Order: sequence, then structure tokens, then C-alpha cells
Amino acid sequence: MKKRGMLVALAGTIVLVSTPLLFAGKTAAPRADEALWPTKGWATASPQSVGLDAQVLLELDKDMATGKYSKMIDSFAVFRSGKKVLERTYPHDYAKIYAKEATEEGPFNRRLAGRYNYFDSFWHPYYHGTDLHTMQSVTKTVTSIIIGAAMQRGDFKAGLDTPVLKYFDVSKVKNVDDRKRRMILRDLLTMSPGMEWHELDLPYGDPRSDFTLMEGRDDWVQYAIDKPMAAEPGKAWNYSCGASELLAYVFQKETGQDIDDYGQKYLFAPLGIRHEWKRTYLGVVDTEGGLYLDGSDLAKIGYLYLKDGM
Repeated sequence: MKKRGMLVALAGTIVLVSTPLLFAGKTAAPRADEALWPTKGWATASPQSVGLDAQVLLELDKDMATGKYSKMIDSFAVFRSGKKVLERTYPHDYAKIYAKEATEEGPFNRRLAGRYNYFDSFWHPYYHGTDLHTMQSVTKTVTSIIIGAAMQRGDFKAGLDTPVLKYFDVSKVKNVDDRKRRMILRDLLTMSPGMEWHELDLPYGDPRSDFTLMEGRDDWVQYAIDKPMAAEPGKAWNYSCGASELLAYVFQKETGQDIDDYGQKYLFAPLGIRHEWKRTYLGVVDTEGGLYLDGSDLAKIGYLYLKDGM
């Protein structure tokens, strides 16, 4: 769910500065030997050394610490030119903050025990008392990275125009029509599968939200693929956690491998990223919102994009 992190805590704010914002003056381009990959940890630098105004950053840090923008920002970090120039954390006692909500069933905790009670401080916003923070829908981006890597390596052999129903027993899928038959992998990756899905068009926390209804089920994949069609696939963008969750199932079917295990081997481990990844009640990787990273490792994902994936 796109906004869920706002309820349980804003994900650690990461800024990979690549615009003139906050610049103290003319910026110096880093030498080739300075732009080292932060596999074992980020090199550090002062804001001034990479052309940033330290006073502006300190004032922003102060505003965050005092809750000016939100009382539930957990961390703030700034990276530029391959260096970490500022990192702050703002501790909160979530067990105390959400003590009441954690015991009352609602849209964000249809099951009072376990990983999908979003008020359970054992799971949210940090994983089991560690510094690994829920990424919520940033998970969707990482999912697409892993699928892209698998395609590039030749382990995911199907093309983006492959029909999604190829991976299902159609006799066990509801609401199958010509439009659903035309739904392809590209449509899932671009959130334009054409399936009826109500998430952003409902008030935040509305119990009718499909993300809420899906996460309350044992079988998320079946819930998503069974949804009736509302538009021609590939023609209309509609934010859908269900579309993203189907990718975990498709990945397993196409490659014979678990997307978390594959990501560990070809993305997380090579970049020195620690992570945890939640699974649905049936053990399918939660590719719509279940990933946990710390702030510095989240920035590595952004840095990977800034370096064109190389």
C-alpha cells in the first residue's frame, strides 16, 4: 500500500542529492577514484566538501527532530557524490504509541497477532527490534530490479509480452474474459493490468480497500488474479498492490526460484545489503510491501539507479 508507512512511521528519509537544492556554491565533480561503490559501507564526507550547505541540513535535521513535518519520521540521511554526508535517527517508542491500536482489530490489523498487524512493534516499523525499517511500497521497486536482473541473466526467460494466465490453471481463476487473457507481464510491472482494484480511490484506511481485503486473506495471489477486469490491459494505470504481489508467484513459476533467495544472491549480497522480507500466510514473498532495509542500504538502491544499474 502506497501510504501505509505514514500510519506506522515514515520510512527513513533518504536524500541522494543530484540537483542544485542545498548547494552552497559551485560543486566539484568527484574524481573517478572517489566514486567507490559502498558495498561494505559508505565513505563519509562533510557537506561542504561535496558542495552542500551544512547549515541548511542542520536546520532540516532540527525541524525533523522537533516533529515539524511529522512526529513519526524515524531517520534522515543525505548522500552525495558517493559519500554519506549526514545521518540522523529519531527514536520512538512504538510499543507505547500504538499500545491501544495493537489490540483492536481494524483495517491495518485484521489479525491481531503477527506480521500483518501494522501496530505490532515487533514487526513495524522496525523488524524485530533491529534497525531494518519497513520499506512498504519501495518493495515494489526492488521487486522489479530483481526481475530485471533475472531477465538479463537469462534465468527469467519469458518476455514482457507473456500472458499472465500462462502461469495459472485457468479453470481455477474467476472472472476470466478476453481482457484477462490479454493481460501480460508488462502490465503487472507497469500497474496497468486492467483489473478492478480499489486502493487509491478510497480514503486511507477504508476497510473496503482491496489491499486491506487481500492482506486479510490467506491466499493473496488467488485474491488478486480472481479480480474482475475493469479496463483493457495496458491502457490505464491503477495503483495496485495485487498486481505487484502476482509478480512473486510469476517469478517462482517462471524461474523455479524464490524471488527473495534470488535477490539475495544477485542483488543484496553483491551490494552488501542486509534485509528481511515478509511472506504471506501461504509463504509467498510479499513483493508489494514486505521488504525491510536500513537507511544506508536503501540509499544503495538509489545509487544503483544513479549509476544506470552498473
